[in-house]
Amino acid sequence: MKEVIIDPITRLEGHGKIVVVLDDAGNCAKAYLQVPELRGFEKFAVGRHAEDMPQITSRICGVCPLAHHMASTKALDDLYKVEPPEAAKKIREMTYNIFMVEDHALHLYVLGGPDFIVGPKAPKEARNVIGVIQKVGKEVGLKVIKMRAKLRKLNEAITGKVIHPVFGLPGGISKPLSPEIIENAKKIADESVEFAKFTYKVFKDIVLNNKEYVDLITSEAYTHRTYYMGLVDEKNRVNFYDGKVRVVSQKGSEHAKFDIHQYLDYIAEHVEPWTYIKFPYLKKIGWKGLVDGEDSGIMSVAPLARLNAADGMATPLAQEAYEEMYKTLGGKPVHHTLANHWARAIELIYAAERFRELAYDPEIASKDVRKIPTATPSVGIGVVEAPRGTLIHHYETDENGVIKKANLMVATQHNAARMALSVDKAARSLIKKGKVDDGLLNMIEMAFRAYDPCHACGTHSLSASIPFNIYVYNSKGELLEVING
Repeated sequence: MKEVIIDPITRLEGHGKIVVVLDDAGNCAKAYLQVPELRGFEKFAVGRHAEDMPQITSRICGVCPLAHHMASTKALDDLYKVEPPEAAKKIREMTYNIFMVEDHALHLYVLGGPDFIVGPKAPKEARNVIGVIQKVGKEVGLKVIKMRAKLRKLNEAITGKVIHPVFGLPGGISKPLSPEIIENAKKIADESVEFAKFTYKVFKDIVLNNKEYVDLITSEAYTHRTYYMGLVDEKNRVNFYDGKVRVVSQKGSEHAKFDIHQYLDYIAEHVEPWTYIKFPYLKKIGWKGLVDGEDSGIMSVAPLARLNAADGMATPLAQEAYEEMYKTLGGKPVHHTLANHWARAIELIYAAERFRELAYDPEIASKDVRKIPTATPSVGIGVVEAPRGTLIHHYETDENGVIKKANLMVATQHNAARMALSVDKAARSLIKKGKVDDGLLNMIEMAFRAYDPCHACGTHSLSASIPFNIYVYNSKGELLEVING
């Protein structure tokens, strides 16, 4: 047996490696996606005041800090049993959709985009943002950079800090919006809708008009039939900020729909000793191992899962794109992992349209943006849809609001089992007779990259037992010895 190791894996948040095991014929016998880092935020939250959590948890990830900040803030609302004023809720949702536009653009152009815009087998030195700009042109590259900069500066003006927000408070937000910020938000909202339309056109022109890419997206190598989960509004439409959690089966029928306070009745977590990431699964079906199908409790979140779990989008342009995707791919649900990129482009449109709706809502000019909590804290649970999928924060405190227990169930955890399946299936499909090159290895990485994982967010398991190995090299870079910890 021979091993091929991809370490580090690239264009993701956090760290990870892939181990491909080849049999004697040179075919892939098994491939493992391993996450060898531990953050431990659940543990060192214990003993801290709950009010500190929106700032503490925003440090988990520099790419999606507002997702943790918002989930944490909503958990504090629940902890102190306080309903924020309508203006505060709308400002929160607007801010969150600004973040979603910016974050989805990051993945489409910088993290996932190079695989399609530059090409899955292009030289690795070209599969990056520079290669994307060279392919689409300097003008397009500047357009993307400028749009993301405007969105980030706007959110900085609203939240205080774009990476570590000082914005959400139990019962509302830290300050009302000034007239200048509102007028700027309207202008940028209009621009973001045009940017979203432009991005969708780029995706269609480069990816959907390329038969080789479409064949890759719809190939069995990148297909898994699992359950899908996401937040939906009262009409079962996608919503990033609030709603009920809906789960649909491999055939698209509703498996469950529940209030977030019931999540422990529906979701459990499995732990393996070889990774620091947990594997959530549907409790009523049970953990059947790393297999997909109707009898497996494995589920998926992220953009494609959200669209599969919903009956539609809540804004007109996004709904048109939603219908186009499902018509093209043969109906719902879509099981093709790489279609996450298409779903992400559709969500970009929705986020921009929803941002514009809220920017023009006169209620966001209200000065009534916080209700001071008075209840004694006990348990608080909050949920949002992070760019990568469903994000749950659950705190239990004493009567003084000091945390006794924290449970963070993040999108990358929900996707962990399916990502493991995706990497294994892609490797088995692509590596034959010992033929392994950089292009093939990148195509294996594409199997996890479609989920836009954040392993910094997802690594919470303390029972993993990954050894600490020391590699000793000489001055010529030759490996002399491996000391196993």
